[in-house]
Amino acid sequence: MNRELPPSEGLYDPAHEHDGCGVGFVCKVDGTASHHVLQLGLMGAANLAHRGAVSADGSTADGAGVLTQVPRRLLCRELRAAGFAIDESDVAVGMVFFPKAHAPARERGLAIVEEEVRRAGIIQLMWRDVPVDNSALGEQARATEPTARQILMKRAPGLSDEEFERTLYVCRRRIQKRIAQAGCDPFYLCSFSSRTVVYKGLVATPQLAAYFRDLADEDYETAVCVFHQRFSTNTFPTWFLAQPFRMIAHNGEFNTLRGNINWLRARQASMTSKVFGEAIADLLPVVNANDSDSATFDRVFELLTMAGRDPLRVLMMLVPEAHQQVIDLDPAARAMHEYNSTLMEPWDGPAALVFSDGRVAAASLDRNGLRPMRYWVTDDGLVVAASEAGILPLAPRRVIEKGKLAPGGIFAVDMVNRRVLHSREIMERVSRSLPFGEWLEANRERADRKEIATTRVPSERTFESAESLARLQKVFGYGKEDLDRILGPMSADGKPPVGSMGDDTPLAVLSAKPQPLYRYFKQRFAQVTNPPIDSLREEMNMSIQTAVGRRANLLDDSPQAARLIRFPSPIISEAELAWLMRREKDGFGSRTVSVCFESSGGAEAMEAALRRVCEEAEAGVDAGACLIVLSDKDAGPTRVPIPMLLAVGAVQQHLIRAGKRLLCSIIADASDVREDHHFACLFGYGATLVFPRLAFESVAALARAEGRDPEAAVRHYTKAAEAGILKIMAKMGIAVLHSYRGAQLFETVGVAKELIDQHFEGTPHRLGGVGLAEIARDQLAFHAEAFGEPVAASAAEAGLPDRGIYRYRKGAEHHTNAPEVFTALHKAVRTQSRAAFDEYAKRADAGPLARVRDLLRWKAAETPIPLEQVESAAEIAKRFSTQAMSHGSLSREAHEMLSVAMNRLGGKSNSGEGGEDERRFARYGSSSLPQLRAQYKSEWVPGEGDWGSSTIKQVSTARFGVTPLYLVAASELEIKMAQGAKPGEGGQIPGFKVTQEIAGLRRAAPGTMLISPPPHHDIYSIEDLAQLIYDLKRVNRLARICVKLVSTVGVGTIAAGVAKAYADAIQISGHEGGTGASPLSSIKHSGLPWELGLAEAQQVLVKNGLRGRVRLRVDGGLRTGRDVVFAAFLGAEEYGFGTSALLASGCVMARQCHSNTCPVGIATQREDLRAKFPGKPEHVISFMLYVAEQVRMILSELGVRTLDEIIGRVELLEPRTDVTLPKSDRLDLTALLSRPSVFDARARGASAKAPVLRRVTPANVRPEYEMPLDERLLADAWPVINAGGRFEQVYSITNQDRTVGARLAGEIARLRGEAGFDDGTIEATFLGTAGQSFGAFCTRGMTLTLRGDAQDYVGKSMHAGRLVIAQPDDCPVESHLTTIIGNTVLYGATGGELFAAGRAGERFCVRNSGATAVVEGCGDHGCEYMTGGTVVILGVFGRNFGAGMSGGEAFVLDLHGHLPELANREMIRLARVGPGEAHDRLRHLIERHLSLTGSARARAILETWDEALPTFWHVTPVAAPSLAGAAGSGAAASAPAQAGKPVA
Repeated sequence: MNRELPPSEGLYDPAHEHDGCGVGFVCKVDGTASHHVLQLGLMGAANLAHRGAVSADGSTADGAGVLTQVPRRLLCRELRAAGFAIDESDVAVGMVFFPKAHAPARERGLAIVEEEVRRAGIIQLMWRDVPVDNSALGEQARATEPTARQILMKRAPGLSDEEFERTLYVCRRRIQKRIAQAGCDPFYLCSFSSRTVVYKGLVATPQLAAYFRDLADEDYETAVCVFHQRFSTNTFPTWFLAQPFRMIAHNGEFNTLRGNINWLRARQASMTSKVFGEAIADLLPVVNANDSDSATFDRVFELLTMAGRDPLRVLMMLVPEAHQQVIDLDPAARAMHEYNSTLMEPWDGPAALVFSDGRVAAASLDRNGLRPMRYWVTDDGLVVAASEAGILPLAPRRVIEKGKLAPGGIFAVDMVNRRVLHSREIMERVSRSLPFGEWLEANRERADRKEIATTRVPSERTFESAESLARLQKVFGYGKEDLDRILGPMSADGKPPVGSMGDDTPLAVLSAKPQPLYRYFKQRFAQVTNPPIDSLREEMNMSIQTAVGRRANLLDDSPQAARLIRFPSPIISEAELAWLMRREKDGFGSRTVSVCFESSGGAEAMEAALRRVCEEAEAGVDAGACLIVLSDKDAGPTRVPIPMLLAVGAVQQHLIRAGKRLLCSIIADASDVREDHHFACLFGYGATLVFPRLAFESVAALARAEGRDPEAAVRHYTKAAEAGILKIMAKMGIAVLHSYRGAQLFETVGVAKELIDQHFEGTPHRLGGVGLAEIARDQLAFHAEAFGEPVAASAAEAGLPDRGIYRYRKGAEHHTNAPEVFTALHKAVRTQSRAAFDEYAKRADAGPLARVRDLLRWKAAETPIPLEQVESAAEIAKRFSTQAMSHGSLSREAHEMLSVAMNRLGGKSNSGEGGEDERRFARYGSSSLPQLRAQYKSEWVPGEGDWGSSTIKQVSTARFGVTPLYLVAASELEIKMAQGAKPGEGGQIPGFKVTQEIAGLRRAAPGTMLISPPPHHDIYSIEDLAQLIYDLKRVNRLARICVKLVSTVGVGTIAAGVAKAYADAIQISGHEGGTGASPLSSIKHSGLPWELGLAEAQQVLVKNGLRGRVRLRVDGGLRTGRDVVFAAFLGAEEYGFGTSALLASGCVMARQCHSNTCPVGIATQREDLRAKFPGKPEHVISFMLYVAEQVRMILSELGVRTLDEIIGRVELLEPRTDVTLPKSDRLDLTALLSRPSVFDARARGASAKAPVLRRVTPANVRPEYEMPLDERLLADAWPVINAGGRFEQVYSITNQDRTVGARLAGEIARLRGEAGFDDGTIEATFLGTAGQSFGAFCTRGMTLTLRGDAQDYVGKSMHAGRLVIAQPDDCPVESHLTTIIGNTVLYGATGGELFAAGRAGERFCVRNSGATAVVEGCGDHGCEYMTGGTVVILGVFGRNFGAGMSGGEAFVLDLHGHLPELANREMIRLARVGPGEAHDRLRHLIERHLSLTGSARARAILETWDEALPTFWHVTPVAAPSLAGAAGSGAAASAPAQAGKPVA
């Protein structure tokens, strides 16, 4: 165990640590070692310091380090001084961290090292104390500082370089195993090599050379320096988790880590190696449970490399490009990737990887290109690669090549052969190193190319009549809703079913009704530390291809590894299953195992049956079967099915423990599978293929009953299930099913630890709960429904139970927002009746157990205090907010009424993600009201003095309506990372809700579906979030910044990272939160109760010493004062109301929000329905004050005067003992109610300091040690802004000068609104390399010119003005061949101009809705989700161009005719440019580009215009459907908006 990290306590678990960073390398192509290379590496690292973070003590950095060649001159000097004469080439060095405070462990560790060095035949020379100066370390770093020592060794005679390095590797692994067994932690070997050495620690990059004095020694020479700067989400960073590791440095996060580790465990039993021989046993286990994802990857990378593979192939093997969907990929490369996939699943997730073994240095990117990586080559052979441009002051005239890595790309320097290698050359070399294609051709089989019956309708029915079908459906827990709301819609339109208004049913463990096991498992999702990906618009990067068969040895290559059968989909038909089971003669033997138990044996029989299933599966493998089919087909009158998820999980874990898992594939012949969530669970716990027998049969029967084609219905159902699986994978940021399989990316609530440990090992679990006996009882209950009473002749007559899972049904599942609840609330707020509100509160708080808080009670004071001594309801209500609901999802009347109500109350309202009419930003007066009132259709209209501005304005993934004025009009800016009802997904408004009014606010075309992508395209990691927080604080100096997270296991660690990123508030949303539209799978199966997330966030923030910096807000099903008080006890200071605020406004829970047919005018844009809106501000104000008054009464009972006095006071809560739990009495609330303490790194335990339980600082301010350039620009321009005139100035700029122009734009918007100034009023020129977010939020009157490179996010949310970026005059590289600006440029821009003489990176102009841009090339996903503006591309372009483009236009120069293949043509049309307006616009923009940038590319095109013009494509969107013809549409609400123009 690593003693530097705190142990698990309460809801905190050190396994949930995350990090981000800046990374790079410097090297000489010719391999010449020098101290200068090291100095450059240290300088580059220091210039990435802003990508790191510091701990709560304000001085301990999260970690930094360098990996270099062994400094032979320095070490040999030391050896000579000690009396050793040695050839420099024979030296090896081990860098060892010894525990400083544990002498016995230190001595034992030293002895183990020396014993193993002797055992390996390596000659030990001496120990060397590494000279350090710890005066610059922070308090925590000094408390945990190890003693750094180096063991210097010599090569034994006769060993080659390769043999020596491999011997050192085996020796180090033996040392590590013995150290762990001896309990000598903390003890760590940073490196142990004859080629490289690692210096790292809890220091900031600028302090590295000051701390490790070797690094300042002139004799320290190296030809390569890999560097890393870490940002840890927690303040428990450790010396050993600093990077680089022994071979790699990593920026990003591997989302598939759990699965990668599981499969490594499974592979170990079959690992053999010609290279290692019997020593392979010393190398296992491969991974350490305490390692981070990066450290684990490093171990695997090192093993595969040391086993004899080319390290460049290993990089491509572990992090391959998206080869499955790439149409133009070289066949040899495709064959190599497919062969590699037979050996190992991809390590999926955002990753910029830098590697060196001392001979080769390389950088690579993940398949989605989610991290930045730029590179430069100079004329004197210096190569630099890094997360940012400008980290070194390279003279432009010396640069002969510069660029960026593409998604899945790789860039390397071979210092032995003195060559720079690019992706294409590397791919060609490696893919031809072995006959991968021949091996595949001779051994692989493709099921989709075989003679298999094409029908997907089962021919062998498991039922004989409608009656027997209904019985079978009941056995497997079907209800009427499964047919009406799941199978019916899926089989009709081929899409996952959608619902609205969130989930208000009990947790499965608290339900009195029998529950499918799947309901206990919640899908995990990405937020902050890694992004979800977009399965809708970026499906090209995703794959659900599946292969079955026996897997080969990971450490050797052979033709037999390709002996697999590949399926295009993991959902197979009966015909495909039958074909598979006939393949024994071809080496694919099968064994079918029944997963049923006898009903007569009762609940106890299931446990014995589960053991039998595992034993039979293992026996099948022992008999040679490589296909284990788990089948519940024989369920019937006396046979009860084991939940297929339980059977798959049990067999998976059993075979892993037996060392036999890789010898077979698990196939589920499953009748309890019907939803996409069910499929995802089975794949997530190890199933390779699934045949959903009963779902197919039910769909076919349903289609026949409705007169539809059964075959088409089953195919549509399959398509919908596949789309749902992709979406579930994507929400965790995983692109390939091969990586998702077995990754166990779920969390459970209400499942016993013993059951998890045995059958779902490694799955996070909360509260304890049901075991096998309780699960068996529910299975028996379903069985009794089917065979305990007669069933009628058809499913409808049979009375297939309406279980009320998705909507309220009397006598079915409990709903907390039942009609009797909201009707009582309507009466209370409309009649202003306190008695009626008390009745509402009684109904809302009483009733069956449903929520975690229902299990708790508070301890009343022995002596209550008088109510008049408690703070007022009005004061308490200021802590309340209505939650984010956009104008678009809601009608104008409902949206603005909520804002008016909360402003009158002194609370807060939230705009949601749709933007706001700027006329709402000021209080309404007599001049503005007449025009405003004309927009309203309801009885209520705002009055004079009302204020309709949402005090909280949301910044979401689509950036709809995000302008400088919108941002400065906010008191708080909320970054929505996820939404409680659909975490990991984006939002969407159907085209029939996008009226002219809504389209104007969002800068889009009326009638077009508007989609918010799942990720923020400027937040792929924690340091990206820190950058966006910095951006928003620059543009609005007065606003508080809040980050909205969703409750999940590990959210506390993420919250700590958010606090370190200088957010001022953190919101935790629970799974009960409502939504206007969401897949039913997400509503029901994602996110945890807010009680768990809030408690974890509170505990981890307190433990980190960060709680005092931030406010905590909570939402997700708050209904009464009782809920508010529970939230306060668990740590919240502010309280959000969403669904309940809508109920107070008149909502009747029709759950039709997504259909535009809301009967009370709340969630609709139809004017006829908006006229029925009954809500008034007084209703919402009354609700809030009634809730606040309830809080007062409880505070009085508790004997406290203010809400502040109970915040975080969990010791005043206790579990209820007066309730009977419906399923299990083993629920354990201990972790939930754990009282957090501050962790003391020196004592390695709880600090004596009293914990801070709530915010104590007014703002979480990032320290600035000198005036930022952005601030200087405002100060210099202020006289002009204030008094008029023109401003011109020239500035030097570096990559550390971030978000330049934002403060200026914000102050212009604050003073002059969107009108800004005349063009040319403010002109600033910058010389050098700009930091991130250059020109963000630029507005009218600003012209920013940059002579040099820029990073990511140029022109983010630009509204007007002009950005001009060009190379310095002395740069010899042709502009159209080089990258000049980074990724995600003009993200969410609503206007303005950008002219860049060079290429842009990935996702250029994503969500552009009005800007004009000219660039000379772009990466993948150009113009994605674009809704307005004009873009000109004068060079190469990437794949997936124009995906989701619904407005604007693009002109693309296509010299080779590739755009028709590379564009995503679902929503766009391509046409050549002919005479007319388009021609004139194109030529005019190229002429302006030449004039402003001096572009040689533009000049060449204009000089050969007649030849160039035919090579341009004009890209425009397919016309949006007419609103008049759209379902559920109403009359237009306002005049149409012009593309790119703000709506007044």
